[in-house]
Amino acid sequence: MNFDILVIGSGPAGLHAASVAAQAGATVGMVDDNPLPGGQIWRQGPRHRPQGRGREAIDAVANAANVTRLHGTRVVQALRSHELLVEDAARGYTVGYRKIIITTGARERFLPYPGWTLPGVTGAGGLQALVKGGMPVRGQRIVIAGTGPLLWAAAATAREQGAQVVAIVEQAPVHSVRRFALSLVHTPAKLAQAARMRFDLRATPYLCGAHVSAAHGEGKLTQVTVQQGYKQMRQMRQTRIDCDRLACAYGLVPNTMLGTALGCDVDETDGALAIVVDELQATSQPDIYAAGECTGVGGMELSAVEGRIAALAAVGNVAQARALFAQRERYRRFAARMHAAFALDPRLRALAAPDTVICRCEDVRFADAAQHRSWRDAKLHTRCGMGPCQGKICGEAAAFCLGWSRDGLRPPFSPARIGTLMEAQPPV
Repeated sequence: MNFDILVIGSGPAGLHAASVAAQAGATVGMVDDNPLPGGQIWRQGPRHRPQGRGREAIDAVANAANVTRLHGTRVVQALRSHELLVEDAARGYTVGYRKIIITTGARERFLPYPGWTLPGVTGAGGLQALVKGGMPVRGQRIVIAGTGPLLWAAAATAREQGAQVVAIVEQAPVHSVRRFALSLVHTPAKLAQAARMRFDLRATPYLCGAHVSAAHGEGKLTQVTVQQGYKQMRQMRQTRIDCDRLACAYGLVPNTMLGTALGCDVDETDGALAIVVDELQATSQPDIYAAGECTGVGGMELSAVEGRIAALAAVGNVAQARALFAQRERYRRFAARMHAAFALDPRLRALAAPDTVICRCEDVRFADAAQHRSWRDAKLHTRCGMGPCQGKICGEAAAFCLGWSRDGLRPPFSPARIGTLMEAQPPV
């Protein structure tokens, strides 16, 4: 199975990249581990069908005869030049390409605090994915906490399905949030979207400069403690809120695994590692492009235009790609304002208690991990980061809380069958 252009990921960046490449006449392969296209923002489910731009982007790819859609398929590792090992529900096999566009998006950043491993606790995006996938939440009391615009999107999705959002808890201070809200006049579409969600959730308390300091329950979540202010401040107060679910995560971090495995340069952007690209979305490696939130978190509109630029550059239409630079710059400025407004307060590093679990896969306590100077030391003594998630969860928590460097993940990127790994061996 070989393609002119292979797109990894089918969110806004991947869908727009595949559509542009297909229109140029290239044979396109699209790999995504979800059973249906759309990524997180346009996730499809039994009671959720994307509309508007999402529907248009999904249909454009679905109607292209020269696009092969490999959904429910995960990239396991990079093999020889211009070849990947992938796995679906039935088998493992290799996929070849002339050029590749990485659009692997981002994942949520979790910070450990007492009770964060209780059943009923997820990330904000995780809750959104579960609801869109059909999980019933009607009548449930939900607290949504962490930072950034994703909190409002998750709250709106839960409310649409009948949940009672009892509080939105934002760690950024109120003056930062207000400044960001005022800046939305530069992006009218974003302003209209924000105004609509704020109106729909007008009865929901919005607590700024606050965070969930603990989740409580025996066997499942029943209550959370919200702290507003900090112990060093006289204005600090704690509130207990009864709830059935807590959706708590602290922003998004780019998924750079595949780019790193292919030798692409990564650098720290807005507090997280991201794949480095030039003005045409080309990485440091020939024939490899990257677009969307794997190059830096900036929202759906930025991802979409970056996907188009990457595809146009990959098929050689550089002039058309350059025509989109101004649009991309406008959304990059929005992203910069967003990151400045919702930067994490360093005092969140103190959320975890000594016996709070930091590595859920290997059940490693925060105090046990904190004794070590680096990932290498912690892995040797505690197996922290060596479980099935390969450090995707605890890695960012340790980077923020303990100052450890972000080591690149090693293949396989996720658990794989032995038969799949055997496909990586050259034939005898």
